Amino acid sequence: IAQNLNVTKPAPGQPTLLTWDQVNTMFHEFGHALHGLLSNVYYPTQSGTNVPRDFVEYPSQVNEIWALHPEVVANYAKHYKTGAPIPAELVAKLKAAEPYGQIFRTAELVGGMNLDQAWHRLAPDEIPGTSDIENFEHQAIVEAGLFYPPIPPRYRTTYYSHIWSSGYSAAYYAYLNSEMYDADTEQWYQENGGLTRDNGVRFRREILSRGMTRDPLESFRAFRGRDVEPGPLKTRLGLA
Repeated sequence: IAQNLNVTKPAPGQPTLLTWDQVNTMFHEFGHALHGLLSNVYYPTQSGTNVPRDFVEYPSQVNEIWALHPEVVANYAKHYKTGAPIPAELVAKLKAAEPYGQIFRTAELVGGMNLDQAWHRLAPDEIPGTSDIENFEHQAIVEAGLFYPPIPPRYRTTYYSHIWSSGYSAAYYAYLNSEMYDADTEQWYQENGGLTRDNGVRFRREILSRGMTRDPLESFRAFRGRDVEPGPLKTRLGLA
């Protein structure tokens, strides 16, 4: 299991400092690493992240939740010169900023999901030529009910690498689908005492260690006690 981050190389003798966005990415990718490190199955092909594409982002997105948790942030967010912990008021500002732009972001994401589906529903003889790509993208967004000029498409076919070469063809919806699971999981932690060892062991036992040795939806039921519900994600996005 290895985790690699593309970060700006510091000047000679200087430390590598991360932006807040890079910190979130680090926590996200470490969630994937934990999914592999804590796997407890016999066959490697069923271990860790070898689960359906629309479930694989769930553990990694859960791990993002803890980046600003008081018990976690105190362990890593320290001034690189003085060692002083990050001020509580700065943490509060970061938390307060989380809802900002969520509707914009979600509209972009859903637009990308629909463009992905539009491309991968085409028969070979239906694929548009190079000069027709822009029109095809526009029609896909219109038909999905997502045409809204103030929020232009984030993803354009010619650089939408996730759906061509990264294993997400016809599956870019996996991120938003997984976010539904992680929001529901965050609610469970809140309802059950937060980041306790028992809660972490439960998540490890029922989700992280299982891989594909059983249906991931069954694993979620074993952890949550029920099927996933969209309510917590709607609340997080300000759509409730």
